[in-house]
Amino acid sequence: ELRHRASPWQRNLGYPLAMLGLLALTGISVLIVCFHVLELLLDDAAMPRGIQDACLGQVSFSIFGSFGAALQVVLIFYLMVSSVVGFYSSPFFTRLLPERQDTSLTKIIGNCVSLLVLSSALPVFSRTLGITRFDLLGHFGRFNWLGNFYIVFLYNMGFAGLTTLCLVKRVSWAIQAELIRAFGEDG
Repeated sequence: ELRHRASPWQRNLGYPLAMLGLLALTGISVLIVCFHVLELLLDDAAMPRGIQDACLGQVSFSIFGSFGAALQVVLIFYLMVSSVVGFYSSPFFTRLLPERQDTSLTKIIGNCVSLLVLSSALPVFSRTLGITRFDLLGHFGRFNWLGNFYIVFLYNMGFAGLTTLCLVKRVSWAIQAELIRAFGEDG
């Protein structure tokens, strides 16, 4: 119903550009994680430990300079939004979604706790995946398990594998549905 009410510009240009943007961000995230996996296999310095004696502004946190830093910010924002969307899309937490002018205090508190946990996990998540090395002031790289190669390696492989699987599944289903709709209308 929302698609039919959308303007032709929005249907023919907006939605495809948004999908291409999401596909590009997901693909870049997977490529960075795959590159990080290779770094983990070749160099022990790629482990997401805290950076010692790195003053802000003296050390570049990206190999691509300002463009890489901007890309990291965009990817971290994308991971934040996608984790919130994924959280509220899971079958167990769909009941936690707030309803306009009909949300109980318990649901509000549950949403606040959920968003607090997700936002607290984001710096560790992005460091573990190798998307950024920036530590902020929380010293998130000082967790003992971030020094365990097997945990970090399996975490990165799991993210890359499952994200690729979801991406292929979603794109292939969309292509199948469009082909069935196109051939179904003609036949």
